[in-house]
Order: sequence, then C-alpha cells, then structure tokens
Amino acid sequence: MSTPAAAVRAAIAAEWVKLRTVRSTFWLLLLAFALSVGLAHLIGLTFADMKPDPERPFDPLFAAFYSLTLGQLPLVAFGVLAMGGEYSSGTIRSSLAAVPRRGLFYGGKLLAEVPLLLGFSLVTVPAAFLVSQAALGPQGVSVGADGAVEAMIGASLYLTLITLFATGVATMLRGSALSLGVLLPLLFLGSQGLGNIPKVKTVTQFLPDQLGTVVMHLTGPPGDPRFGRPYGPWTGMALLALWTAAALLGGHLALRRRDA
Repeated sequence: MSTPAAAVRAAIAAEWVKLRTVRSTFWLLLLAFALSVGLAHLIGLTFADMKPDPERPFDPLFAAFYSLTLGQLPLVAFGVLAMGGEYSSGTIRSSLAAVPRRGLFYGGKLLAEVPLLLGFSLVTVPAAFLVSQAALGPQGVSVGADGAVEAMIGASLYLTLITLFATGVATMLRGSALSLGVLLPLLFLGSQGLGNIPKVKTVTQFLPDQLGTVVMHLTGPPGDPRFGRPYGPWTGMALLALWTAAALLGGHLALRRRDA
C-alpha cells in the first residue's frame, strides 16, 4: 500500500511527464523568453538614443522589465493549457481515473508547474536585465544598482504567480478557449489600455497584471497622479498572491464539485 508521500510524488511525476512531452510547453516558453529578452534589448536601444531630461529622470529598470508585459502572454497561455487542455482534449477523464483523488491530481499539477516556472523566470528575468542594460550603454546599470536585485526577484515571482493564476482560472472555466478569451482582454488589453484613465484606474490598478508593476519599476514615482500606485512593491506582490490563491482555491472547488 502506497504512502501519502509516495502518492504525491507519483502525481507530480505524472504531471511532469505531461508538461515535458506536450509540444506547447517548449514553444510557449521559448516564445516567452524570446519576447522578454528580445524586446528588452530593443527597448534598451530605443532609450539609449534619447537625450536625458532632468525633469523626467529615466529609470534603467523600466527598460529591463517592460518587455515582460508582453513576454507574460505565452506564460498565461501555458498556465491555461496546463489545465484547460485536459478539458478541451477530454483527457481529464483518464487523468481522474488514474488519480481519483481530485485534490491530489490538482495539487500534483500545480507542484509540477511551480519549479518549471521558477526555473524559467530565474533565467529569463536576469537575461532581460543584462541585455537591456548592455543596450542602454552609458545609461545602463549593473546588478548591484539600487533596487535591481529586488526588481529581479519580484519579476520572477510575478511571472510565476500570474501563470498559476491563469491555471486556476482555466480550472474554474473548464477549458482553454474561454479562459484565454477572458484572461487576455481582462488582464492585458483592459488594464493596460484603460489603466491610465483616472476613474477606470481606480479599479484596474488592482487587477492581477498591474500588481507587479511597482516592484518591476513600471509605474511612475509615488504620488504621480497618472502613473503612480497607492501601494508599495511588496504590498502589490502580496495582493497578487491573494488573487492567485483565490483563483487556485476556486479551481479546486470547481474540480471537486463538478463532473469531469
């Protein structure tokens, strides 16, 4: 008779095999890396040619991490497909037949995702930082610059949490197409495009994709009426963690209470 620990290890191993053997995993992570690092280089080159403005000081970390606002799109698709693909393809039935305890199945999937996401983020974020600062030339900063390490840690956590949030949403909505149709406009078109309108910003600045902007230096200075945020870097990350926990809990409840 297997022990609970052995059952957990077996569930994680099974989910890891799924992630490793599905083609979309490789291509989506490759696309996320290419967008994040490639755009960071291009943004760095763009700002390198700009003349310094004493009234609007330039933050080199903005050039490093703005590319992640697009690089995260394939990661969200990865998070959605990790669970939504089970429903879309019908393999959810065989998966639950192999692991009848739904909480164990769900937990195994999440625990297989986390190290992959963290590993990806811990490679991609420093790479984006380094290429952007090299492209900035004299305006670039080193890893030892004030706030650089904090921003890289925050960006890595952000990418991991936003992807897990997407997995939770896909589990609640039980499919990939609907989940992507909800997440992409809500998180990236709505909050990015409308977030600078004062009355709309009151709400959109608390959406998941906006809560990592302070730690990644993508907002204005504190008190900026248009681009500032009423929360600090780690308060924003804590709020994102709450969003992610709520989505994952909702996914767990939906998985337990509904038929496959």
